[in-house]
Amino acid sequence: MIKKYFVTAIGTDCGKTLASAILCESLGFDYWKPVQSGILERDSEKVKSLVDNTNVFIHPEKFLLETPVSPHQSAFIDRTYIDLKDFELPKTQNSLIIEGAGGVLVPLNFDGSFVIDIAQKFNCEIILVVSLYLGSINHTLLTIKELKQRGLVLKGIIFNGLSNNYSEQLILKYVNCKLLLHINKEEEITKEIVKKYAKILKW
Repeated sequence: MIKKYFVTAIGTDCGKTLASAILCESLGFDYWKPVQSGILERDSEKVKSLVDNTNVFIHPEKFLLETPVSPHQSAFIDRTYIDLKDFELPKTQNSLIIEGAGGVLVPLNFDGSFVIDIAQKFNCEIILVVSLYLGSINHTLLTIKELKQRGLVLKGIIFNGLSNNYSEQLILKYVNCKLLLHINKEEEITKEIVKKYAKILKW
């Protein structure tokens, strides 16, 4: 059965791309980044460089925008418009890891469409990447509240970065979902690092 998992986070730079690479390496699922803001450092290229699993296919972006800012602004600069109806799932017989942009309520346009609407359109299960910092509990619980209000299923959480047991236990108790992985702060992200975490992913 083909499954669709949407990787989102409590904010920007929480580690969605690394988490996506680890998921693809471990599970052999395809990867798709529907909206990419900034063409110099494309997340799809990064995932491709980190994944060795030959079952994984990297699908092209639907919207590849030049400026590394919020998608609605980047699209405006590029004189294009991101419309939810223009998104179609890649043609594949494989299950799919879909990586969002920023957090759940990052705007796609000026008309009330958000990144999480892509996940809702395709009825994806959600994988939430959480990095722990001052304020991260609040950001996490607000994100989860939004997911619940939309009726989206939370498959599990991936913690990324320095550990904080007090924060982690509170978050897991509140959301009552599975901890899929804890990624430590690494000096360098390589294929070997991705493989290391792929082996211990709890699926």
